[in-house]
Amino acid sequence: MLKDCCTVGEREYLAIVDWQHVISLAIVGSAVVGLAWGKFRPRKFSLERDTHCGCSSPADTAPRSTMVFRARRGERPQIFVKMK
Repeated sequence: MLKDCCTVGEREYLAIVDWQHVISLAIVGSAVVGLAWGKFRPRKFSLERDTHCGCSSPADTAPRSTMVFRARRGERPQIFVKMK
């Protein structure tokens, strides 16, 4: 058998809750709403993202290089520069 002393009614719970609990629940609720809005809100139109047809910027035309650092125990450290 379950004891009724462990169950608290809705009115009794509201009588126990003080203002700090209400504020903390409001903060958590607003965080949930904000995260859900950020996840499901309509995105702004972007020509590059939505059509995959954007103009290349001048920075994209410059030659790119990649640096690879390699160091192993007992060996001399190496640096590789790859020009693309």
